[in-house]
Amino acid sequence: MARPSDTRQRIQAAARELFASQGVRKTSLQEIADRLGITKPALYYHFSSREDLVRSIVQPLIDEGEAFLRRQEAKGEVDARAMLGEYFDFHLRHREELMLILTELTTLAELGLVQVVLSWRERLAALLIGPEPTLVMAARATMALGGVQDCVVQFPHAPADELREATVGAALAVLGIPG
Repeated sequence: MARPSDTRQRIQAAARELFASQGVRKTSLQEIADRLGITKPALYYHFSSREDLVRSIVQPLIDEGEAFLRRQEAKGEVDARAMLGEYFDFHLRHREELMLILTELTTLAELGLVQVVLSWRERLAALLIGPEPTLVMAARATMALGGVQDCVVQFPHAPADELREATVGAALAVLGIPG
């Protein structure tokens, strides 16, 4: 007999696949249940709504992202190369969830998750360039941090170590920090 956590994980996996192929709004809970061969009430046992299911899929990214930020903020002085490398690694681990966020901004905005991610960039930028940057430096930080995220998505078939090195180097260059 499947444990509840196993069924929950199977539901999340099926939902990820369907969300990726047809979008969150076009995927019904009935379709997810049908894919798994379970009843809709069985699905409701694990998730009270589609929004609850989406949140459960992206919550690990949110939790780990917040922990990453707290660790960076606790360091005091930041090594930009190391921080950008860890930021890259974080996005690489959560590439699937990141794709869901990027393709379903409206749904995720309704869940309040887009604002969370945007606030992360502000906090990271403050660590990289200080709390009161010029507009030029704020734009550079936004481009560097967004670029790290974008490279993880844009080049899914590139070897991770090569992509990490190229991405971190480019982010440092945008910031005007010697590589």
